[in-house]
Amino acid sequence: MRPLTIILIILGFNISNTYASGAFSFDNPSKFIIGKNQTYIIKAKETLIKLAREYDIGYNEIIAANSTIDPWVPEKGTRILIPTSWLIPEILDDGILINLSEMRLYYFFTINRKRYIRTFPIGIGRQGLSTPTGTFEITLKLKNPTWHVPDNIRKEQPELPSFIPPGPDNPLGRYWLQLSINGYGLHGTNRPFGIGRSVSHGCIRLYPEDIEVLFRYVKPGTKVKIIDEPVKVGMFDNKVYIEVHRSDRTDSELTIRAAKKLSGKTLLHIADPYALIKTIKRATGLPTVISR
Repeated sequence: MRPLTIILIILGFNISNTYASGAFSFDNPSKFIIGKNQTYIIKAKETLIKLAREYDIGYNEIIAANSTIDPWVPEKGTRILIPTSWLIPEILDDGILINLSEMRLYYFFTINRKRYIRTFPIGIGRQGLSTPTGTFEITLKLKNPTWHVPDNIRKEQPELPSFIPPGPDNPLGRYWLQLSINGYGLHGTNRPFGIGRSVSHGCIRLYPEDIEVLFRYVKPGTKVKIIDEPVKVGMFDNKVYIEVHRSDRTDSELTIRAAKKLSGKTLLHIADPYALIKTIKRATGLPTVISR
């Protein structure tokens, strides 16, 4: 086994798995698509929510990719599309990129002058308590954090105590990464079904197993850029790709945004307008070819 492979495995990055649970090589930034979609055949008494966690994707992703299927009672034998491929929304130097519209985190890192990227699904702030956008950094790491319940949350839920100690009832889970904006951070959760949903009070939630890996690798001072981009576009192998996330936006809003992004990358003239409109209406969150 090569030394670099050993280092990555020790650090929790399973590079033998080229899908969602592993790290992707990023030596060629022009290849802006990572991962590969998969399929799964439903057995008895399974839900899409259960599958989402098993494949390290969010509720929003598996629902959008399988919109005609009952997420709670899918019929036995149903073929489920597992959306484990993504267009990279933006290329960073080493650091964390969070795209709220797709509820996904991208972590860029370098080892032995070779670049890698890893991605995780997230839960974000609900309406009225939106997760802020901007550029921040990690300022503090805490294992087994105590949750000091903010006053605004206690007003909503007066039955809550002033603080909740570490343990299974702690909404922060076992790990906390403080952002350089007061009251916000990345953390685990005791309610993993909230990953891929807008349910938090503004913080970014990860599956317990994902935050454990990120916590192990991220250091204070790490850059964290948070964007809100429902449309991603790019060109690869002479094909124009687009990825659309509904994120409570109308078709008109998404169409205008897509046209601006395609125009900005001088790709609008080679995009098929009918394929573009169809992709926006479906908004599956899947990388889709829209070339003429």
